[in-house]
Amino acid sequence: MNDSASQGAPVTDATPDDLVEVGRIAAAYGVKGWVKVLPYSAHADALLAARQWWLKAPVSPGKPGAFSRPQLSRVVMSKRHGATVVAHLAAIPDRDRAEAHKGYAILVPRSSFPKADPDEYYWVDLVGCRLNGVDDDGNPVLIGQVSSVTDNGAHAVLHVARATDDGQGGLVPVLNDKGRPVEVLVPFVLAHVHTVDLPNKRLDSNWPVDL
Repeated sequence: MNDSASQGAPVTDATPDDLVEVGRIAAAYGVKGWVKVLPYSAHADALLAARQWWLKAPVSPGKPGAFSRPQLSRVVMSKRHGATVVAHLAAIPDRDRAEAHKGYAILVPRSSFPKADPDEYYWVDLVGCRLNGVDDDGNPVLIGQVSSVTDNGAHAVLHVARATDDGQGGLVPVLNDKGRPVEVLVPFVLAHVHTVDLPNKRLDSNWPVDL
């Protein structure tokens, strides 16, 4: 069990500028106002370590931008429950309020994430990295930039927006014949991505650049 009221980053009322979405409230849990949360893969530890969560309501249809500001809540207690996390939040005192929060996104500051183990990475840190692959001769070639990361059940998958280097440090998007950005999916496994250089936002792989 992780008692979130006794560990994690210092409590603050200010809204951090490094909030990261780490999960979503799936349902009420029990009769005392607890909620069941579906953590995004690789973010459960960050969810459990945080002493405060910021709750963001789904955007209401027909009201673009409504409810876009996340609301702060102290975490009284949180713990793992199978593949989910269950939690008691100060802002959700009873089951009715818990049910009303179904679908809310949960955000925590990146600065509050626990330190990752060697050779483990938080997905949020991979987004924005440039991924290099290889050409037909085995030479390193830029594939593009990681736009998001998902989980296929067996491992993480990098969603890479194809791009070329503009020669001045920038990127030029690669478009298909309909003018749409080209995306490449690359398994984030050691067999393919062999070097991760987060300070320089660079990933090196053996992935063929033409796929």
